[in-house]
Amino acid sequence: MIITVFRGYFLHRQLFCQLICISFFLFSCTGNTTITVEKSKTAEKPIISYAKRLNIECSDGYSQISIINPWQGARDIVQKWYLIPADKIIPSFIDRSEVIHVPIKKIICMSTTHLSMISALEEKGSVVGFSGTRFIYAGDLVQKVRKGEILETGYEDNLNKELILKLDPDLVMVYGIGSESAGYIGKLKEMGVKVVYNADYLETNPLGKAEWIKLIGALYAKEKKADSIFKTIENEYNRLKLFIKVNATEKPRVLLGLPFKDTWYISPGNSYISELIRDAGGEYLWQNTESSVSMPIGLENVFLKALKADYWLNTGSANTRDDILSIDPRLARLPCFKSGNLFNNNKRTNADDGNDYWEGGCLKPYIILRDIASILHPGLFPEGELVYYKKVN
Repeated sequence: MIITVFRGYFLHRQLFCQLICISFFLFSCTGNTTITVEKSKTAEKPIISYAKRLNIECSDGYSQISIINPWQGARDIVQKWYLIPADKIIPSFIDRSEVIHVPIKKIICMSTTHLSMISALEEKGSVVGFSGTRFIYAGDLVQKVRKGEILETGYEDNLNKELILKLDPDLVMVYGIGSESAGYIGKLKEMGVKVVYNADYLETNPLGKAEWIKLIGALYAKEKKADSIFKTIENEYNRLKLFIKVNATEKPRVLLGLPFKDTWYISPGNSYISELIRDAGGEYLWQNTESSVSMPIGLENVFLKALKADYWLNTGSANTRDDILSIDPRLARLPCFKSGNLFNNNKRTNADDGNDYWEGGCLKPYIILRDIASILHPGLFPEGELVYYKKVN
């Protein structure tokens, strides 16, 4: 509530300085005293509509971003930053260690989705380092790697910290698979590097994932451009979703993934891909499950359920039917295997294993939606060919 008071800081400086002193005095004495201010009757329209792990609030002279539960299994963890224009004075109540001056000029990233959004805002020249350069798909970014304009910074515990310090980025954008990521991130913080989590990969709504471009827009002071890009994505996705709902007459059942040894790691029903299948007019076999992580299920149990599947999507590393059989010959008995309804999401890949489904696809969920709907409902989009998917022969 104290922050609410400070939003008029620059308009009523003298009056609010007094209130600040009083509020901090009371807080230091009691530890739980707050000042209440009547909220405006006209609430501002939320900046974030779909993303559940991101919040952005704009105030006079700065923005505050909150990254919520930024890794799998995280609970009640919020990372907050204040974005303040480089030519503005930092308000006295803001901790300087939580400040990022915008627009940023140099960044190191650890996910290709970050690169895709930065490129969409025409700021790829700001990327000086990346973790896993061999997995980059976009040709112009691959060329920058080859020219030494984007350097490999390593992974997690093998991060090249000396190189990161030498590159002197305004921030390092990371994603955390689990709480163990806090270890190497903590080391970067100890060296004075500002580390911002990006939890776009944990969003369960395709539009929620795409909406993280608003965070990138805020970091580059290109909020309007980011909002315009997102509105185009939102409108196109919702238009296609409605078209499919009206015109799809059946709900084919869908199996996903591949087993690893004797275990099949199943995406839960509240996952990103499950939402896409549902919006594409399909019925995911595990759509009624809910989990924050992939669910390990024994191969035999999955096999019994998979006997009902009409289609098999996202077959991982398998590019041919023989690849699937090499994992387990019994999979040949599945009706979806016999019918040839096998499709993988690796049509747009390069020689270095870069896959545009994971890179550019984050900002084109409507194309992924159209691909899946075209597979599940042949004839629904007779004029188009698959973009991210291809048939497994």
